[in-house]
Amino acid sequence: MNSSSQQWFAETKACLGLAIPLAAAQLSEAAIGFIDTVMMGWLGSQNLAAGGLADITFQSLIIIGTGLLSAVGALGAIAYGSGDRQQLQRIASGGIWLTIGLSLPIMILVWNFATIFRFLGQEEVNILLAESYLQAIVWGLPAAFAFAFLKNLVSALNRPCIIMITMIAGISLNAIGNYLLAFGKWGFPALGLAGLGWASTFAFWVKAIAVLSFIILNADFRKFQLFKYGLHWHSSIFRRLVTIGFPIMAIFFVETSLFAMTTYLMGLLGSIPLAAHQIALRTGMITFTVCMGISYATTMRVGQMLGKKDFQGIKRAGYVGISISATFMSFMAFILWIFPEQIVSIYLNVNNAANRETLQLAVTLLGIAAIFQIVDGIQITAAGALRGIKDTQITLLLGIISYWAIGLGSGYFFGIVLQWGSVGFWWGLVLGLFANALSLTWRFHSRTIASLRSLSSFNS
Repeated sequence: MNSSSQQWFAETKACLGLAIPLAAAQLSEAAIGFIDTVMMGWLGSQNLAAGGLADITFQSLIIIGTGLLSAVGALGAIAYGSGDRQQLQRIASGGIWLTIGLSLPIMILVWNFATIFRFLGQEEVNILLAESYLQAIVWGLPAAFAFAFLKNLVSALNRPCIIMITMIAGISLNAIGNYLLAFGKWGFPALGLAGLGWASTFAFWVKAIAVLSFIILNADFRKFQLFKYGLHWHSSIFRRLVTIGFPIMAIFFVETSLFAMTTYLMGLLGSIPLAAHQIALRTGMITFTVCMGISYATTMRVGQMLGKKDFQGIKRAGYVGISISATFMSFMAFILWIFPEQIVSIYLNVNNAANRETLQLAVTLLGIAAIFQIVDGIQITAAGALRGIKDTQITLLLGIISYWAIGLGSGYFFGIVLQWGSVGFWWGLVLGLFANALSLTWRFHSRTIASLRSLSSFNS
């Protein structure tokens, strides 16, 4: 094996070493929503439709908030790569302030989201059921943001294994809590959708407290003294975190709003299209979250190479991450294409005649979801590579064009104007994600080529 091949192999190994625990962490977040969705289906199609409205709303806001918090990982990786421990401590302090600043306004928004549902023309029965879920899970939102902050912090130090361990506890607690509180087992009240929300809240807090305790008590982390400054205000660090993180948050908003608005438009078509859409979307989000973990790992690896001023390493780290995502999503697309009915049976009783129409539509949507899996993985990882070199503003512009103009625009045209219904909206998702995957990959390619000609381009 020649020197170049060894470097690519070493980078693949390093990326996977970060990506697997991070993907596990992302899966823990997605698994909580997945388990909620499965049990929504067990409560009935109406609960699944209403729960879909609540789930996409809450998850979208969580993803948007974690976009801002991902700046902690991006800047932390650069500080770790350059060996600047004091900068790491200041970044940790700034991350605490970001977590606090995000939590309160988003909690207020979630608590009052029923008003927005009514403005968007959703059915009243779905609104009331969705509200019961949101007003329970909202209390777990600060813990979800704290977990995201801590995950970025430990990942910047190449020590993400605690995240994977915490995942197991979070999933287990959520599944047990759902069973007890939604269906009223072992003497607990049957709270329906609200019970699912309370169980998720409990799981969020356990995960956040577990990771924080590990950072404080573990000798390997104590040497970094990450919380040395506590709540001390470092205005320059906070500004840098916001400067880097705000465009990332905006990018996440642009992307998640595509899926959220598609869900709200599905609600105008009725409860059956909304329930089928929720099945396909939640299934796709499971695979997508794995690529989010790969994307975060790619950001860390690219950022670490930037801290070392290894520009060939930057290029290699980005391409490796994108390739891993594309390979994984190709495999998952095959699974969705071959076993759609078996997947739908996880959510719904396929032997119940009342679910037949929802089943058939969900199978159709999963077939389309199989197509967009690959481009979805490529675009999120290419965005991660660009975050690693602090290239976020152009990425935001490309996202607005791809998601809103192409994705949502074509989805509305296919779904409403051509009257393809839910199938048309999903083809719009495919086009939007494809456009973003192509543009972001080309952007990273052009930036890395330019950097090798002018090393100063990354410092602009």
